[in-house]
Order: sequence, then structure tokens, then C-alpha cells
Amino acid sequence: MEEKKYSIGETAKMIGSTIKTVRYYDEIGLLKPTSYTEGGHRLYTAEDIWRLEMITNLRYLDFGIDEISKMISEEISVDKTLDWQIESMETQVTTLMDMISILRQAKEHDGDSLQYIHNLVNERTINTEHKKQFIDKKLKESQLLIGIPKEWKDSFFYYFDKYIINQVKGSAKQTATWHELQELINDPQFIKDLKNTEFLYFNIVHQSKYNATTLVRKLENIHDRLNKALKQKLPANSPIVQTIIDDTARLYANSQQLDNKEDHFRYFTEYIQLTKTKRLERCETLCAILSPQYYQLSKANQLLFQGIEWRLEHMEES
Repeated sequence: MEEKKYSIGETAKMIGSTIKTVRYYDEIGLLKPTSYTEGGHRLYTAEDIWRLEMITNLRYLDFGIDEISKMISEEISVDKTLDWQIESMETQVTTLMDMISILRQAKEHDGDSLQYIHNLVNERTINTEHKKQFIDKKLKESQLLIGIPKEWKDSFFYYFDKYIINQVKGSAKQTATWHELQELINDPQFIKDLKNTEFLYFNIVHQSKYNATTLVRKLENIHDRLNKALKQKLPANSPIVQTIIDDTARLYANSQQLDNKEDHFRYFTEYIQLTKTKRLERCETLCAILSPQYYQLSKANQLLFQGIEWRLEHMEES
């Protein structure tokens, strides 16, 4: 017996959505219909409808299209995505409580309530200079990157400075997130985790063919290419992504290391594993919440790491 199929209008009604939304999910590749009529109209099966209901539920819980896509494709685990969303929502709860507190205080204040709101918001907002002072203090206390020339220290924190420290005045959510990030950076275990990743950067400083400024410029070019690959939804094993992997290897390795790419990729994979601690991953999450640009950078790095892991796996198989 042939499986019953439903039109896009019937499907939209069954999931409590609109034809426009269902059509949009098809257009972006999130969920395509199983088949089409001879006239080219979309037809959905019961399985398609179940998946659309799941997408609708996740959207209700404020999941982004990108996260849903990765869950469906099993690019990242459901548990990891749920953890990220829980953490994001916990930050939102803290933010809302802070905003409610400001509004209640303003309401109870005798006089110019708008001026009082202005004063309260400015008290809570952390400006660029205060952020820099906090990070400089932590660097001295932790002795992170000790012995590294200043220009290389600046390049190590280049993206953090660009997207997090030098961020213009943000929203209440971003302010709450920055406060949580401060607490995390104050955690001695976080500093210990970060120090465990220093070895790659020490290697770059001592063996790089480029100065710090040139290396940063070349890395920005790498990330621009990775962002284009993301927009095209290219997999980690695509020729374009793998070419980017080769170019990245040339940046991070001296000529002797390039004689044995397998050793280099294994070395880089070891570094990737060291970044997968609870605290370092939480730091990435908070930075992604703070800055859409940093979030895009994290996605590009994730594609880079997946490409390196795929390359190493297939080198070992051959």
C-alpha cells in the first residue's frame, strides 16, 4: 500500500504553522519534501511531518536554525546542543532578572525615572577600558604566555580583543554574559586548562616563518575562506575545505614539519582535544553569546577542526 502524502497546505495546518514557513525550511535545506506532484508541488509523508513538528518545537524553545540543522544532520550531538541552549537560557534568565530590578528601582525612584534608568544601566555596563584592565590583571596573576613578546601576546588575544574586549556598548544580556565570563576567568581551573593549550602557540612563536602581524592577517584570510565554505554548506572533507586545511598547516608548521603532514595533523588534533574541557567550551559559548562575530568565528574553527580530524583519520587508514 502506497504511503499517504500531504500537500504543503495540509502539512502546514497539521503542524500549526504556515505554508511560508514550511516552504522556507525547504529552501534553506532544513527539511525537504519526500516527493513532488507532476506539477512540481511539494508532497510530505508522515515522517516528514513528524520532523517538521520537531523543528517547530525546537523553534518554540528558541533554538536557532543552524543548531537545528546540525542536530538533524547529526553533525553535533543532541545532548551538546541541549546543554548549549540551557546555558544560553540561564544567561537570559539572569539578564531578565537584572532588567526587572532596574525597572522596579526606577519606578520606585522619586524624580526623573529615565535619568535614573540611565544611571543604573551605566553602573552595570562594563566599558572597554575596564575589560582591558581585568584581562591585563589576570595575565599578570596567571603568568599566562610568560616569556612571549608583547606583539605575539597581542596576536594570541587578537580575536578576543576584537570581538569581546573592544565590543561597543552591548545589551543587558551581553552585560550579564560578560559578568559570568569574568567569574569563569577567575576560576583557577580555567587558567590551568588554558595553560595546557599554550604549547601550540609557543611552537608558532619560535618556529613561525612570519611575524605576528603577518600571521594574523593570513589567519583572517583563512577564516574568510572558511566562512564562505560555511555559507555554501561544504562538508569537512570537501576539496575546498581540505585545501584550506593544507594552507593552515603551512601557517602553523615550519618546513621540517611539513615533510610529515600526518605528524603535524596529529599534533594539531592533540591541541583540539585539550580545548574540549568543560570550562574552555563554556568560555566559547559565552563569547558566542556576547558577539555574533565571535559566534561565526567559532563555527569557522569548528569546520577547520572537523577537516583536520577527517584528514588525520583518512591518513591513518591509507
